[in-house]
Amino acid sequence: MYIIKLNAIDSTNTYLKAMTSVTLPKDFTVVVAEQQTEGRGQMGTNWQSEQGKNLTASVFKALKGFNIERQFYISMAVSLAVCKALISLQIPQLRIKWPNDILSANKKICGILIENVIKHNQFQGSVIGFGLNVNQKHFNNLPQASSLTLLTGNLYNKDEVLSKILTELQYYFKLLESKNYKELKAQYEAHLFRKDKPSTFKNTSNETFSGIIKGVEDNGKLKVWTENDIVKTFDLKEITLLY
Repeated sequence: MYIIKLNAIDSTNTYLKAMTSVTLPKDFTVVVAEQQTEGRGQMGTNWQSEQGKNLTASVFKALKGFNIERQFYISMAVSLAVCKALISLQIPQLRIKWPNDILSANKKICGILIENVIKHNQFQGSVIGFGLNVNQKHFNNLPQASSLTLLTGNLYNKDEVLSKILTELQYYFKLLESKNYKELKAQYEAHLFRKDKPSTFKNTSNETFSGIIKGVEDNGKLKVWTENDIVKTFDLKEITLLY
């Protein structure tokens, strides 16, 4: 494992992706920054992070020749790794909000951004970025955000938290590389936020509807049992789960 520590950077994912464009880094190359000026989330959103308070890191995982149709299993593995690391820190009520936000109760504490590296039409690996709120106490205009310290009252050593996450990432990628898809999916669905509970959703037309999350497809689409007794599947851009 090779760890690069930076004081400030626009985005650890951008930094690591730039490395992959020159030559593929070693497996489990890690980039950690004390400050990200342009941290990115899903679908172009920005990640708000106070300097030095949180864990902002990216990991390159070599996955040469991986079946791109199974790419959502990478997201499952990463989400579970972060969850299991936080369980070991006794963070309460951990859940994965589809596709890969990590919540404690209904508060978001970690966002994950996965960008795949494809060269010569072949899957080479993934750049896995995560922003974990660790010791930050104030979030401007983000009522659904929280941090480890707000949840427990404890201050955390970020290097120790990172070490736990990296250990779990190695474990879950071994599961993935051994093609243990059934186990990964079962664990992911067991941690899925609002699974089997009546929930409210919003579609692309800004219409709300009720349904019950039943799980995910292999391709990552969310399975929702709708009001008319039909299980429909939705892609990330097609549906928003409302709190």
